[in-house]
Amino acid sequence: MTPPTLAPIGLDELVAEAALLTRVDRKYVLSSVEAETVLAALPRDTRVLTIDGRTAFAYESHYFDTPDLLSYRLAALGRRRRFKLRTRSYVDTAAAFLELKTRGARSTTVKERIEYDFDARDALSPDGLEYASEGLRPLGLADASELELQATLATRYRRTTLLAPDGGGRATVDAALAWELADGTRMRTPGLVIIETKSGLRTGDLDRLLWRHGIRPSSISKYGTGLAAMRPDLPSNKWTRVLRRSVLPTATAA
Repeated sequence: MTPPTLAPIGLDELVAEAALLTRVDRKYVLSSVEAETVLAALPRDTRVLTIDGRTAFAYESHYFDTPDLLSYRLAALGRRRRFKLRTRSYVDTAAAFLELKTRGARSTTVKERIEYDFDARDALSPDGLEYASEGLRPLGLADASELELQATLATRYRRTTLLAPDGGGRATVDAALAWELADGTRMRTPGLVIIETKSGLRTGDLDRLLWRHGIRPSSISKYGTGLAAMRPDLPSNKWTRVLRRSVLPTATAA
């Protein structure tokens, strides 16, 4: 998905460069054709994360929610107090983390994570439940065990990470996105690409490039949008536009 002429950058250097940024994140939803056109126009000195000669890496996440999908509904309805709990796995290196993202009454977002057993990434361990409970208590929610959190949706995709020159920000490019419900129902979106930019105080180079191609930021969540696409009975207020314009036209049953 990225031009083969980009210079490589190692993980340690990328992390060091990114640590200097005050991050402003924006997400863009593109067709694969649009993405190829945009990425072909990247500045020549843009660099791509490269590990052992590879520039695209397999990611997998398992999201946990209550039986009545409390996490999903809080986000879909735009509630100020909400949470998202998932395992994120770096499949190529068999590394996994349990991540909890919360937003409180003052719209302050907190994202934390702990290392997790890769082979148990689709379930919550006792330690995982305790970790989740500690993070959910400030929101006034019950302990995770009382919420009956369970695996609800899995996402899989391939990610490429770019670093723009001269502090122009970095970006992730996610392609080959697929979703799977707990009952095994699957959906693929082979024609969809999600680019997320992470820039500093000034607008990032890739943001300006996307805008020049008429592509504007979108409201998309891999969990919320994916579940809404596969469960049309659910409220999808927040993601209706991106579902109709970008996701559903590219989706196929897997």
